[in-house]
Amino acid sequence: MKDFLKKDTPKTPLIQMEYESGHFLISGRSIPENSIEFYKPLFEWMDEYNTKPQNKTVFDVRLEYFNTSSSKCLVEVFRKLELLKASGHDVEVNWYYEEDDEDMQESGEDFKEVIKLPIHMHILEEDE
Repeated sequence: MKDFLKKDTPKTPLIQMEYESGHFLISGRSIPENSIEFYKPLFEWMDEYNTKPQNKTVFDVRLEYFNTSSSKCLVEVFRKLELLKASGHDVEVNWYYEEDDEDMQESGEDFKEVIKLPIHMHILEEDE
């Protein structure tokens, strides 16, 4: 299976899914014109990944900002990871936010409440 890579733009995040390592990353801003259309290839890749996953999958979220429609797409990503965990695989989510960014911290905390996955909150260091 090939890795998934979508380079970032001023309105869309970097999305990097490495199959062999099971390491997933999303970073930057997520305010695409059409979130569903933007994230659809990722959803399809994840559906395929879930048929032959690695033993451990780590998803790092390093978003600076995302809009409401992107939030719904993130929920879909988390739901796919929940299915993976429910099938007996190890799944870890790391949510990174800047120390003074209460909105992103609260967003991570909100996801923790509704998603059935371990979400670890991390304050970004200045050089990260």
